[in-house]
Amino acid sequence: MGTKILAIETSCDETAAAVVEEGTRIVSSVVASQIDIHARYGGVVPEVASRQHLLAVIPVISQAMTGITLQEINGIAVTSGPGLAGSLLVGVNVAKSIALVEELPLFGINHLEAHIYANWLDSNEGRASGVEFPCLCLIVSGGHSDLVLMYGHGQLKKLGQTRDDAAGEAFDKAARILGLGYPGGPAIEKAAGSGTPHLPLPRAWLKDTYDFSFSGLKTALWHLVSRGEVSVADVAASFQLAVTDVLATKTIEAARQLKVKQILLSGGVAANKTLTQRFLAKSPIPFLVPPPHLCTDNAAMVAACGYYHFRSGSTSGYDLDVVPSRGLG
Repeated sequence: MGTKILAIETSCDETAAAVVEEGTRIVSSVVASQIDIHARYGGVVPEVASRQHLLAVIPVISQAMTGITLQEINGIAVTSGPGLAGSLLVGVNVAKSIALVEELPLFGINHLEAHIYANWLDSNEGRASGVEFPCLCLIVSGGHSDLVLMYGHGQLKKLGQTRDDAAGEAFDKAARILGLGYPGGPAIEKAAGSGTPHLPLPRAWLKDTYDFSFSGLKTALWHLVSRGEVSVADVAASFQLAVTDVLATKTIEAARQLKVKQILLSGGVAANKTLTQRFLAKSPIPFLVPPPHLCTDNAAMVAACGYYHFRSGSTSGYDLDVVPSRGLG
């Protein structure tokens, strides 16, 4: 039997638990989403999210452990940051309790690092077995748009980040402007499917940096919509192309400069088909992207990352605390 890691993820509005064996094989993975609850507010309400985690975390863990005993578990991994403080506290305290009672090693996992490890999971059609270092990781989600150079397991160097709105945040705000609802990424992608990306929207290239910026694009979208009647589908398609064009072009150029062997995509925005199509069309460097259900927040990616912490012996200890603004690299 291989090493099994039980992981808990409660960084934002998904309560998740999973068991992963040897860092690749998903034994179980359960996600309880709060999207319907927060949709009425147009975004995540932190206090509501933490209360929902309290209600869901034990049932979710129990479901993930169906047919598995704690005696089969070799370690506990939990997201300790970045994320919403109240939400993180729920997962961390439950993980600490289980680890302490069962005398198991505990691993506090960086949520952003965990997203990268979704590329190692075996539901990725076996492609993860071919990950080669060094690789360039693009992490794009509601709160982050980061470029990270990965030399090996646990060896990360952040190269660039968003200077204002993250890509996912920009999608949410654009969807709100267009009246498409929440979450914005899937709503924009759906609307864009029947549109033509012909409208002139700017790209912030931020030359000679690895950083991103989407605030100006969002403002340009608002001005475009406020000037008069436009096709929502065309605006959505044009906005989506502007975001994905910058993400793909800057990442590919950085990969060329750094002479990496692969590009790894991760985070909720990595599920966007237009983004992956841009990489397919423009990248001479092989790239990996997890299946859509592993791009969004889940505990399987936390367990996969936790396995490599287990293998290196880098435990966190039972005094683990949350770090809501935790950085990467």
